[in-house]
Amino acid sequence: MKYANKESGHHFRRLPVGAEVMPGGGFHFRVWAPRSTTVKVLLGGEGAEAGYEWMVDLSAEEEGEGYFSGMAPMAEAGMLYRLRLDGGCFPDPASRFQPFGPHGPSQLVDPAAFEWADQDFSAKSLKGDVIYEMHIGTYTVEGTWNAAMLRLPELAELGVSMIEVMPVAEFPGLRGWGYDGVNLFAPTRLYGTPDDFREFVDEAHRLGMGVMLDVVYNHLGPDGNYLPQYSEDYFHKAQVSDWGDTLNFDDQGSGPVRELFCSNAAHWISEYHLDGLRLDAVHQIFDESDEHLLKELTHAAKFAAGDRKILVVAENEHQQGHLARAVDRGGFGLDGSWSDDFHHSTMVSLTGRNDLFFADYDGSAQELISVSKWGFLYQGQCSRWSGQPRGTTSLDLEPWNFVVFLQNHDQVANPAWGRRLHGLVTPGALRAVTAWLLLGPNMPMLFQGQEFASSSPFVYFSDLNHDPALAQAITLGREKLLHPFARFAEEHARSYPFQPQEHDTFLACKLNHEERHEHATTYRLHRDLIHLRNADPLIGKCQRCSFDAAVIGPKAMALRYFGDDVTGDRLVLVNLGNDSILSAPDPLLAPPAGWQWKIGWSSETPDYGGGNGGLVIGDFVPTTGLPLEAESALVLVAQRLS
Repeated sequence: MKYANKESGHHFRRLPVGAEVMPGGGFHFRVWAPRSTTVKVLLGGEGAEAGYEWMVDLSAEEEGEGYFSGMAPMAEAGMLYRLRLDGGCFPDPASRFQPFGPHGPSQLVDPAAFEWADQDFSAKSLKGDVIYEMHIGTYTVEGTWNAAMLRLPELAELGVSMIEVMPVAEFPGLRGWGYDGVNLFAPTRLYGTPDDFREFVDEAHRLGMGVMLDVVYNHLGPDGNYLPQYSEDYFHKAQVSDWGDTLNFDDQGSGPVRELFCSNAAHWISEYHLDGLRLDAVHQIFDESDEHLLKELTHAAKFAAGDRKILVVAENEHQQGHLARAVDRGGFGLDGSWSDDFHHSTMVSLTGRNDLFFADYDGSAQELISVSKWGFLYQGQCSRWSGQPRGTTSLDLEPWNFVVFLQNHDQVANPAWGRRLHGLVTPGALRAVTAWLLLGPNMPMLFQGQEFASSSPFVYFSDLNHDPALAQAITLGREKLLHPFARFAEEHARSYPFQPQEHDTFLACKLNHEERHEHATTYRLHRDLIHLRNADPLIGKCQRCSFDAAVIGPKAMALRYFGDDVTGDRLVLVNLGNDSILSAPDPLLAPPAGWQWKIGWSSETPDYGGGNGGLVIGDFVPTTGLPLEAESALVLVAQRLS
């Protein structure tokens, strides 16, 4: 699309908003500011309270509808700038970097100046990815892109194929989860520069891993949000999200708002070579337009990727199957959704907790099988917790359309009060359920440190001490949110032990990577399971009808992958209950005609801290019955009889 500017003629822009470097030099600016009669670019100066050396008028004559644009021939990458509106000076809504935080000036960035070395990188099929959720600020002691980049070889060794970075859009203060971002195009200065982010992605690609970003399009943070200064139409006049004002995607003036957010998705994919997006809490994105924002935004992201394959997944509490359905089948064209059902059902099975939203689950073997087969348990049935129908049909979707997990940032921080799963269950149960996660048909995700049983909690933290009223409101809000979970915290009867604004809360969440060696058996378990998943021709690479599952005991499940005359079949057995002898008369347990089962992997080997149980890898399974130890998992491989 071309945009006119009376000073310099027509300019081709990659994105419709923001400051873009031009091939002949200088930067072209374009902004939507219908509240103002004039818009000027104040360019140059140094520091957070910089003055300016040049003032450039942006024109509305050739734009209309509240847009202003213009060329600044003297502008160079690295210069600071602000936009002067009728009501004052503010950062650019599409600023590519805020070196002094959301209240300071914006900085001009030339994304093409970075020399990428990933031309030969191609994301894997995406259908069998193992995702790793990472928070840059706590992943290392330093909390920077560069420090995290130095640890990427360890994730490559683990076998991770996709890193999911928690939100990085600029936010106020010196620490935070990132879900209160206000400068959507600007990676936070807390972790480094935009090129540091690019270098992180480039190195991940060199090691064979993709990188996707968690983005928040359902609200903006309460501090540093200057969009209302540009237009009151940025926010919905009727809808309110769980976190405050919601974005206007379907009311008067919503066109430029949709344009900004679709441009943001395209910007992350094109300017940072990202391999996907995770869309936060899309059930809080309100849009009754003929074309839903999620459909338009997903198209924009995939168009920006060109020939590259990218992964777009949603967190969707309403569990709507059409999000991941192809556009030509009436869907929105996303690639998948998070499945909280997998986590909740597993937690009920392992811990017995059945209060609050856990009341919707019984943790039975059949329930665990159903969620692995169908992705969502609730596809329109009434939820006991909410008293309302939940979900829509997803029976036609593929297993890889569902991202499943035992831990993520929310599920560690909220009902577990920062405690990791290994602190809630026995070692045997942890090994068995990890096998169920990593050898199952869905797309598994690990949360940072899960692979080595990190002792670091992960709880909510922020830094709003410069605004005591807002800081207190957030602290009280977290206590209200967590109060119903208090009975699950053994050492804390009622009060929440981690105060969000305390620096020590943030420091407690930082990983100690030496524990990868100290907890070597847990790390080895995760590494070996991921390598097995990656190397095996069947496990985790299935389509609907190429696998099946059955209940084989009170808390025992069998998952069968069907192969061919060359590969044979695979049988994954997971027992979360007591010792038993595997002799159930289920046809899934029978080997193919002319084949016999042999033991390919066991969770009970001493390498993982198990007691062996008398099983030997490579031995054939006795026809009289296989002992299935309590809280254990096995992989059986079909071997052709000679």
